Amino acid sequence: MTIEEIQKSTEFQTLIAECTAYDYKESLEEKKPKSWLKSVSAFANTLGGSLFFGVDNDGNVKGLDDIQHVTETISMKIRDYMDPLPDVEMIPQEQKGKHVLQLKVKEGLYTPYYYVGDGQRVAFVRNGDESLPATAEQMVRLVLKGTNRTYDSLRTDKRVEDYSFAILANTFKERVQQEWDKKYLLSFGLVTDDGYLTNAGALFADDCWLSQSRLYCTRWDGLEKSDAINDVEFKGNILLLLREAMNFVKSNTKKGWEKLPDGRKNKPEYAERAVLEAMVNHFIHRDYTVMGGEVHLDIYDDRIAVTSPGGMYSGQQVQDVPLEDISSLRRNPVLADVMAQLDYMEKRGSGLKRICNETKALEAYKDDRRPVFKSSPSQFMTVIYSVDYKDAGKDTGQVAGQVAGQVAGQVKDSVRRLILALGDKSLTRKQIMELLSLKGRDNFRVNYLEPSMEEGIVLKLYPDSDNRPDQAYYLTEKGLQLWSELK
Repeated sequence: MTIEEIQKSTEFQTLIAECTAYDYKESLEEKKPKSWLKSVSAFANTLGGSLFFGVDNDGNVKGLDDIQHVTETISMKIRDYMDPLPDVEMIPQEQKGKHVLQLKVKEGLYTPYYYVGDGQRVAFVRNGDESLPATAEQMVRLVLKGTNRTYDSLRTDKRVEDYSFAILANTFKERVQQEWDKKYLLSFGLVTDDGYLTNAGALFADDCWLSQSRLYCTRWDGLEKSDAINDVEFKGNILLLLREAMNFVKSNTKKGWEKLPDGRKNKPEYAERAVLEAMVNHFIHRDYTVMGGEVHLDIYDDRIAVTSPGGMYSGQQVQDVPLEDISSLRRNPVLADVMAQLDYMEKRGSGLKRICNETKALEAYKDDRRPVFKSSPSQFMTVIYSVDYKDAGKDTGQVAGQVAGQVAGQVKDSVRRLILALGDKSLTRKQIMELLSLKGRDNFRVNYLEPSMEEGIVLKLYPDSDNRPDQAYYLTEKGLQLWSELK
């Protein structure tokens, strides 16, 4: 009996609906508690989740012989090896005489939750379908979360009287049509009651000193990173970075014109509001605890790509969640509130949908030009495609379609399967192998991954970091066209 068969029961559907992530354990490994307690730690440190005991890795229900013993042992191991104790619930389920136990782990309020054993004290986090030790940067976030604080709300050692806020004041007056008042610094959360700047205050100060508040802009020659036509780096005040980003886009993209009897009509290749929304999202929702990180704005012949440090604050991957279901959790609520006051963003978390809607409203828009959003635990990417891009006088969709039609029939079966598995998502090696029902890593690398990369069909999400545990792979433009032809 498979997990799909027992999902038909009302009770099991209720349990599944409450879960945000899963792990399956065929049996309880009493002598190796870390093998499953690391998932308990990871679930408590992120959005919660459930372990199903009595279900193998392929989702087949095997059942437990003594569910009472398993329940008591789990309770004992959690008390002995977890600190602090997570909020858990054990839910027994019987299906056609077979017993399954759901260990439901709730999202923790007092992070980080550690596994303590074997001379170790380790906090785990969820990375896709794996539970991995938290990095130093992730530990900072967990500590902040556990103390009910955010990076942008932390107090600095800088006094407010030593800094000016002319850029913020002028922007407020221009966009809100009201005079700026210094008391807003306190009410906006940019200054503490005793007169010290918060990190959010530092980001809005004219002379922002935070080294991670940077923007790298590059206009590339062609469709990939090769020769740079123009590149520039900016550092400092967040409103200044936003302004320079928009100026860079305007000066490094072209606009088509349509002649009319009484003049000419502007036909932009990008919706300005969509680009602005993307830049605001990346400045506001990025992870500022990443000291060596910055926002990157890359402009190619056919698209604008914006990347920033930190994945989704919820721990999910944006490509796995429908846009209408994406939560409005905010990593930097003080920054978000100020930008909402300045009318740069809305509080209800509709930024990604607005990017899509604004792009779709362009006259030359086609469905294959829809924006794409990708994330991993350490990075978020927004790609907005030019609706006016043409190659040798032909629409890019036509050219790519011709190439795909010529090549699709020549793709070897293993590469074809990899293309269909990836689709428009970025997936880790483990996720791809599970989709393809592959067991051997060497077989996957030699027969699937390497041929696809050699043909320019698949790229690494982190090309300069081969040993990253969260390394993922995605289809290139060529790969996406082949995918649309093959599916």
